[in-house]
This record gives sequence, C-alpha cells and structure tokens, in this order.
Amino acid sequence: MAMRQKTLIYTLAALVALGFSADSFAKPGAGGSMGSRGARTYSAPAPTTTAPRPAAPIERSATAPSPGMAQTGAPGMKPGGFMSGGFGRGLLGGLVGAGLIGLLLGNGFGGGLGGLSSILGLVLQIGLLFLLFKVVMGFLRRRQPAAQGAAFESVAAQNNGFGGFPGAGGIPSSGGAPKPAKLDIGPADLNAFEQRLGLIQSAYSAEDMAALRAVATPEMASYFAEELGETARRGQVNKISDVKLLQGDLSEAWREPNAEYASVAMRFSLVDTMVERATGRIVSGDPAKPEVATEVWTFVRRPGGSPADWQLSAIQQA
Repeated sequence: MAMRQKTLIYTLAALVALGFSADSFAKPGAGGSMGSRGARTYSAPAPTTTAPRPAAPIERSATAPSPGMAQTGAPGMKPGGFMSGGFGRGLLGGLVGAGLIGLLLGNGFGGGLGGLSSILGLVLQIGLLFLLFKVVMGFLRRRQPAAQGAAFESVAAQNNGFGGFPGAGGIPSSGGAPKPAKLDIGPADLNAFEQRLGLIQSAYSAEDMAALRAVATPEMASYFAEELGETARRGQVNKISDVKLLQGDLSEAWREPNAEYASVAMRFSLVDTMVERATGRIVSGDPAKPEVATEVWTFVRRPGGSPADWQLSAIQQA
C-alpha cells in the first residue's frame, strides 16, 4: 500500500509540474515574450489605454543586458529569473504538487519528496537547485552578444482607427536612459502595424517561413521556425483565421544610431486552433469561438525608412 501511495504521489506531482511548465504553442510567440527592442529590450514599454498593465519582460532575446541598461523598468532588475521560465515553473509545480499530495495522503508536506519529513529539507533542495541554476544562467548570459544603442521617447499615437482614445500614447517609463531622439509616427505607420498583425498571423498559420522572414527580423523568424518545428514534431499544425484588430495605440517610438523602433499595444481577436495533421482533428481551441489577446509588438526599420520597411522585432504579453 505504501508503495502504491508513493507511486501515486510522484505520478500526480509530474502532472502538476507539466501543468506549470507546458507552454501553449498557439499563435506566433507561443504566448511568451521574446525578441529585441534595441537599448530598451529589458525595460518595460510605456503603458497605454489598450495595455494599461506592464507588459511581461522579455524572456528570450539576442540582445544581452549591458552595464547601466534599464531592465524591466527598474534599475538593477534582471530579465526573467529563476521562477520566470519553464524550468522554474516546472520545478515549482513538481515540488508543490508532491508536497500537497503527500499532505493529503497523511505523509506530511514533505512526504512526497523522497521521504523528507520536514519543510527544511524542501527548502534546502530548492536552495541548492536555485544556486545551480544561477551559475548556469550566469554562464549562458555572458556568452550572449553585446547590447545595442541608445534610448527611447514616448510619443502620442494619432487617432486613425488605431487606438480607441485620442492621444493615447502611454506614460513615459523611467530607466535613467540618455535623452531620447524623437520619432514621429503617422497614420501610414499605424496602418502598416495593423497590416503586419494580419500578415504574420496568416503566414504563421500557413507555415510560410519566406513570408515571415519578409515581415519579421531574423531573430523573430528563428523563434517562429522553432515553434512551427515543435508543432510539426507533435504531428500538429496551428491554424489561425479571422484576425481582427479591436484596439491599438502607440506605446513609444524612438531612434537609435542604426535603427528606428516603435512599440504598439494591440488587442485583437482571432480563431486559433491546433489541428492534428494526419486526421484534421481539432486538438485544442474552438473554431466557432474567437479568442482575444492583448500584446505589445515592437517594430524596427532602418533609419529614415518608410512605413513599408517596418519588421516585427519583439512580442510581449500584456
């Protein structure tokens, strides 16, 4: 009986861990925050009427933090963290799940954790794993490429159907950055951002990497390729349709020495399903019920570029 209880504990703990760590691969970006925003990669985009809450910090980026760079809107904060990624969430889920299940079965909170009989043992395990994780992540971050350029300035969006409120440009965020160079965003730019939303969703659904590379940076295209490859490995395909921008406004726009950036908050609806390739069976999502998402998309173009030159360089969940 004791052996059966232990088996049940570890089985259910594993399921809880999967529940914490499994990422949804639906829609471009897989529900995560990734990409580069130049010198503002690790600072929070300015809040807007569409996305009044702080956007999630960048979790994956080719831009490494540099000394003095503002990170997630507060000096000294590092992007991500032990419990921010899939590894941390999975570990937390497994430990908590095992502890609670052990408690329910009368073994104590630590009863499902290898026979530990006290909270102290649990804390020691978490502490050791945290230290190991910090060492590994510190090594990986030192290997990333150096960060780019200067900072940004918040500007007000023009009301052209892109933004439900006149002048909804957001609140400038702090970060101690040098005085930004102003970048004006006009109706043609806002139209380009809305078009990019539809084009990227459509190309992602069609698994058209050539079309994605045309409207996204090489970094973002590589993330999309990973997601599509993982979905294909599972024998599935992500089908997206009926993409509609419900509301959008400009968060911030700025110039750097080698590029121009604009971050826009967008709330949009879409029909988002995961389909089994071989049979066409719907694995997740409802083809009759559109979902609504709010994200902050950052676009980049060469200095002095036209609205047609904007490419997606980052996605953040809002």
